[in-house]
Amino acid sequence: MKYESVAGCSLPKIGFGTWKIGGASRANPRQDTDSLRALRSALEMGYTHFDTAETYASGHGEELLGRAIRESRLDRQRLFITSKVSPSHLRYRDVLNSCESSLRRLGTAYVDLYLIHWPGARMRLEETFQALNQLVQEGKVNHLGVSNFDLKLLQESQRLSESPILTDQVPYSVQDRSYAGNGVLKYCQDHEILLTAYSPLEQGSLRVGKAVASLAKARSATTSQIALAWLCNQSRVITIPMSSDREHQRENLEAADLSLTPAEMELLG
Repeated sequence: MKYESVAGCSLPKIGFGTWKIGGASRANPRQDTDSLRALRSALEMGYTHFDTAETYASGHGEELLGRAIRESRLDRQRLFITSKVSPSHLRYRDVLNSCESSLRRLGTAYVDLYLIHWPGARMRLEETFQALNQLVQEGKVNHLGVSNFDLKLLQESQRLSESPILTDQVPYSVQDRSYAGNGVLKYCQDHEILLTAYSPLEQGSLRVGKAVASLAKARSATTSQIALAWLCNQSRVITIPMSSDREHQRENLEAADLSLTPAEMELLG
């Protein structure tokens, strides 16, 4: 597994996203068996970075992740857990309460990374970071980051955060390059910030062109692996695909070690 290291923190190029674990925007306990099977499989396979949020299945996603981790009996310090505060909870007291609730659902004393999930329409970023900085001081959060932030908001977050902003988690894939076009990717690469690419396979609906398909054939790899490798071969970029299928989980994890030549990267654009 390849890693990216910034701000004294080393993260694997491929992590595990948990959107739709336990449900979508609402909890769906009928999915618990399948969701737990997927989480257990990922833990057994060697995934160490797990990304969740308080909004995933209305918190049930965090509950299932916490349960799977406890049942695995893995050393907590071997794992890196990311969670996120929703845009409706960005007032000072709401941030603190949201984090406490996430910790309780996860069954952990701290999260390794805590993100603002989306910028809120009436967000008072200074007030939000007052609470986030406090959570770091109290040892409930190890690192801070943001998600879906444009360049201006990312820079403002850096100004307000008392610790380095570890990441901006954004949609980024061989198909969706909007955050390369708006300057966020280059800024992250130049300022020791990770760009965490979510939906790297467009939630199973990735449209691949001839370049990806031909390279996959030449490398005896799947098109999904080439799409993930394209991300993993970029500086300061990590990604968090999700799959409930054990074989696809394995393929995703192995994609991190698929080195592409400069010519192959240029071919993919």
